[in-house]
Amino acid sequence: MEENGNRGAALELSRLNATPEEQWRHLRDFLDLNRADLDAMAGTVEILMRHATEFVVSAYDYLLHFKQTAEILGWEQGADPAHLAERRRFFTIWLARVLGLDLSDDLAHYLFRAGKYHAGHGPRHIHVPEIYVTGAISLAQASFASYLASEMTDAALVAHALTGWNKLLTMHLHLMTAGYRAARALDEGDFSVEVALFGRLRDLTGRRKVTVRLAESERAEHVLRKFFDYFPEVRAEVFDVGWDDDYRLDDRGTPWLTTRRVYRARRDWNIRLNGRNIEYAGGLTAPISPGDEVSVFPPGR
Repeated sequence: MEENGNRGAALELSRLNATPEEQWRHLRDFLDLNRADLDAMAGTVEILMRHATEFVVSAYDYLLHFKQTAEILGWEQGADPAHLAERRRFFTIWLARVLGLDLSDDLAHYLFRAGKYHAGHGPRHIHVPEIYVTGAISLAQASFASYLASEMTDAALVAHALTGWNKLLTMHLHLMTAGYRAARALDEGDFSVEVALFGRLRDLTGRRKVTVRLAESERAEHVLRKFFDYFPEVRAEVFDVGWDDDYRLDDRGTPWLTTRRVYRARRDWNIRLNGRNIEYAGGLTAPISPGDEVSVFPPGR
């Protein structure tokens, strides 16, 4: 049933981050990770596989003996065996997908989720600062170079393969960083509001409610933007995607036509602010107060 009163503009979000798969494909194109690179990399996989156990074990030995990372992991007095085994399993799965030259969209989402875990959103809620996520990828690149240099005599092939591995691991780092920053954005602010989920969104996110923190000046659009940047996989359920023309002025005042992607909520979805259809409560510019609740209902609710 429609509410009485003046209806606001149709709900339309913009400036959402690109989805993990979009960033993944774009960066691959930009870095030009091509067939020749992949062929050179494939020629080194057997060597890297022989060093896989050494690589995984040494990675966590390094974290255990580096003071700051040991403190972050709670390993000042030594690694907890169950925790160490859990992390080694996770790292081994990641390494298998790296060496399998997995370029799928599924891997992009896996890496995005791994980034969120490093931001303290994993099962153990351990926050690993971004500097160590970046550093870990650099250490992986260094290890790959060391293993190949120790067993291969064709310097040109080693150089070509390492060029490809550098491109691929840079893609991995970017997706993990994107997930990490989406999680940190969700946690940053002066107060908290809840986003309540219903129907299929519960299945897709594994959550009934999500806590979003906001700055004092932020409004409804900021709640939704943080939520849909954190869960980009649910956008296709709620929104139709379109493009709007826009103009910007350069330094000389000359107007330039640009386009921007917009996400328009489907009419059969119902987004409410404190139980009221958000389109009647001020739309995206509606002010948000501590303790408010945004609810997202699927069709039929």
